[in-house]
Amino acid sequence: MKFTLSWLKSHLDTTASVDEIAEALTDLGLEVEEVSNPLDRLAEFTIGKVVSAEKHPDADKLKVCQVETADGPTQIICGAPNAREGITVVVAKPGVYVPGIDTTIGVGKIRGIESYGMMCSEREMELSEEHDGIIELPTGEVGDSFADYLAEHSPAKVDPMIEIAITPNRPDALGVRGVARDLAARGLGKMKPRDVVPVDATFESDITVSIDDDTLDGAPVFYGRLIKGVKNGPSPQWLQDALKAIGLRPISFLVDVTNFFTYDLNRPLHVFDADKVQGNLRVHRAKGGETIVALDDKEYTMQAGQMVISDDTGVESIAGIMGGASTGCTDETVNVFVESAYWDPVQIAYTGRALKINSDARYRFERGVDPAFTPEGLEHAVRMIVDNAGGEVSKVVVAGKVPDTSRAYKLDPARVQSLVGMEIAEATQRQTLTALGFDLKGDMAHVPSWRPDVRGEADLVEEVARIASLTKLQGKPMARVSTGVPKPVLTLAQRREQIARRTIATLGYNECVTYSFVDQPAAAMFGGGTDASMLGNPISSEMSHMRPSLLPGLLQAAARNQARGIADMALFEVGPVWHGGEPEDQEVLACGILVGNTGPKDVHGARRAVDLYDAKADAEAVLAALGAPTRVQFQRGLSDWWHPGRSARMALGKTSLAGYGELHPKILAKLDVKGPVVAFAVHIKNVPVPKSKSATRPALVLNDLQAVDRDFAFVMDQNVEAITLVNAALGADKALVTGVNVFDEYVMDDGKKSLAFTVRLQPKDATLTDKDLDAVSAKIVDKVSKATGGSLRG
Repeated sequence: MKFTLSWLKSHLDTTASVDEIAEALTDLGLEVEEVSNPLDRLAEFTIGKVVSAEKHPDADKLKVCQVETADGPTQIICGAPNAREGITVVVAKPGVYVPGIDTTIGVGKIRGIESYGMMCSEREMELSEEHDGIIELPTGEVGDSFADYLAEHSPAKVDPMIEIAITPNRPDALGVRGVARDLAARGLGKMKPRDVVPVDATFESDITVSIDDDTLDGAPVFYGRLIKGVKNGPSPQWLQDALKAIGLRPISFLVDVTNFFTYDLNRPLHVFDADKVQGNLRVHRAKGGETIVALDDKEYTMQAGQMVISDDTGVESIAGIMGGASTGCTDETVNVFVESAYWDPVQIAYTGRALKINSDARYRFERGVDPAFTPEGLEHAVRMIVDNAGGEVSKVVVAGKVPDTSRAYKLDPARVQSLVGMEIAEATQRQTLTALGFDLKGDMAHVPSWRPDVRGEADLVEEVARIASLTKLQGKPMARVSTGVPKPVLTLAQRREQIARRTIATLGYNECVTYSFVDQPAAAMFGGGTDASMLGNPISSEMSHMRPSLLPGLLQAAARNQARGIADMALFEVGPVWHGGEPEDQEVLACGILVGNTGPKDVHGARRAVDLYDAKADAEAVLAALGAPTRVQFQRGLSDWWHPGRSARMALGKTSLAGYGELHPKILAKLDVKGPVVAFAVHIKNVPVPKSKSATRPALVLNDLQAVDRDFAFVMDQNVEAITLVNAALGADKALVTGVNVFDEYVMDDGKKSLAFTVRLQPKDATLTDKDLDAVSAKIVDKVSKATGGSLRG
């Protein structure tokens, strides 16, 4: 929404500066996006007078001028045909930036003669397109500021322009008067009356209007007046200047009038050339297939149900969006029918989007214009047309009736304190609402018709607080619930997420934050992609399902990095995943992937490819940080996206704590990731809660008795897993056995293999005797033999 300072002052009697107005608008919720003040770029230009102008000795079209300036006589070379002795000119001295030619003036030689400045044309100063000669001023004192001269003699040329961003809930601010109303309520001036005296009617209109019954919900009211004998042509200079200042191109007076009131009073209008209208006008819904060439010279095909205005020959206007070219006004137009109607915002939005038309009328109608202002807006336009273009006016043609938008809400002054935290006197609250157009009767505030966004008591509070300025809100610390050290506010799950995130980052991983939505194929690869996890209104086809795992996002991030030449990566994410559509199907995972090698190339050959043991070590580190037991079971049988022979599950019985290993090559190929890739995924919620709730670390236990290591070797089938042996040995005597480490494997030809391992025994009460060692060894042999089906190697 753009407007100029002078345009604003036609509604608001104010002495506020542009900066004060801009600051107030942003504080009121009408954010200022741009302030363009021509005076700023003209501040350094001064007025001078040509004392003499002689022909340049080496150039036919150049003149050597002596110009009286604030610094005394100055020599300037000029090629303008009107450069002559005695004229008052605009001077740019060396160092002054000239915007029209994007140049900073310097001292230079032109054909051997020095020039110390420049005399400017209007185009060089971006005042107009005039460049046939330099500016000649009728008056002006040497050395005076040219910007001050323009502000006094041609204010339209230096009128500051303000552009504000309008939120969808403030359609009233799409008119300059609505902006002025907010500023007046803030106290930056007083509103000027803009009442209009309707033009007396002298005849009945030759054109009537009807609205079909099935269209009244989208077009409840239509007003119009026929004007005969108008003289169309260029608009008055003030009107052209106003439209040009906000970026609109003046077309003709009749068209410019509609554009002016669209921005001035937020009242879109349309003017039909009455001589081109065949018969009467009818507002109805299109059957589908009708075509119209609109004012933008494009042909549109109407869809069934869209609202149109037709005469006896067919569609002449797309209701509330754009008129038709066939009944548009030209310089030859003498009889016009002026339309002022109200259109339903939702239906206008649907039609505009379907036809892909963006117009000022659509922009305003789909946000909501003032329905009660419909007849008055017509009278404003008719009065301006008659006063400037002449003509006689018919009686008002009316179809339908203005919709009733009246509503009232109770004003509770105490609600401001409870909702906003500001103390505003009741009298000030009532005064604010009255200034904004609310009608207060007792404690009930009746909402003005131009404020469709006010829908409850809280909105009244918002209006009061907005005008009072939320910048005055004083921050106050919240009162403490209890004395002493406050209790922790984070839950166990939140603390665990924090611990997991910090632990993985400490291990050298880089954190990723990926979307919780993935496409169906990617979700299906990781056990999801069903209707239960499908979004009802996805952002795009690539974000149609809730993610069943963190791995799709991490692998896609790895693929993007590999495409940019980054081969070695350690990425992780801690976040929610969804195994279904119910709340209990959601859980938080901590997941990391390793891609490429362990480090850069070096002379020692320490660089190697990452493997599943790297992922295993990192998963164990995370579980340890979360307080998981040190003894867990390692199991086969992970999901299909893991490598079947290079992955394992860490569990407590049937409760899975984590999974780690290589990802399946087929999965990597589908996601364009160059493998192998190892990963781990920790189920944070499955880690058992420690029995001790203390936040302090347990006491350090130092054993004063020497540990004993015993080696064993068992022969067993080759398909027996080493972890089975380890778990059996650990369970032989939980009090004494503190560690089991496999250190040798020998594969035999008969389908057997030999596994050698060390068992560490840590006594606590007394040194182990040979008898004690033999007893523990027997338990170990028995446990391992039963678990593996093997025998002690002789």
